[in-house]
Amino acid sequence: MPRSPFLSEVVRSYLVGSVGEEPDLLRQLRDETRARTEHAGMQIGPDQGRFLALLLELVAAERAIEVGVFTGYSSICIAQALPSHGKLVACDVSDEWTSIARRYWQRANLSDRIELRLGPALASLAQLVEAGEVGRFDFAFIDADKSNYDGYYELCLELLRPGGLIAVDNALWGGSVADSSDQRPDTVAIRTLNAKAFQDPRVSASLVPVGDGVLLARKR
Repeated sequence: MPRSPFLSEVVRSYLVGSVGEEPDLLRQLRDETRARTEHAGMQIGPDQGRFLALLLELVAAERAIEVGVFTGYSSICIAQALPSHGKLVACDVSDEWTSIARRYWQRANLSDRIELRLGPALASLAQLVEAGEVGRFDFAFIDADKSNYDGYYELCLELLRPGGLIAVDNALWGGSVADSSDQRPDTVAIRTLNAKAFQDPRVSASLVPVGDGVLLARKR
């Protein structure tokens, strides 16, 4: 399981244990991701998966966007929380990593609920805007390259209906956002978006220490 920079191991173990046993399919996906890639830490944990599912339930989501698929763990958590007629538009640039995701989507019987768009996510989201999808989505999860976080935020906000919710992962970036001396581009991009969301009159925002931090922005 991903380690938390914000919780003691005792509390972290209690939290994960309270969520319940990780479903076999997701555990197998986590194990394969660890074995086949060097980026297993990019997956969300089971506690964050449950958190995302609850968020979708709270906004009664039927149509969702995911920016950054990786091997598909979060996609499964999101798609399973949608109704059977729901739709997740999943954006990623990697055919290699999403080939793993597609296998597990099929095993989870979710392939008909997930539309994969391969290519730069900014372009994929812009295509949705141009196709008249503005205001037609209920939820967006952003977990991709940090340098484009602001662009993803803006396009997802445009695509959401009023009352829709954006969840941005890695919003605390291992605590680096709190270190003003850390001026690395990714840290600055995350820190800037956090500050922007809290000043943005278009949304109501909150920052929660789930996983590596999740920035929540509800469209007004």
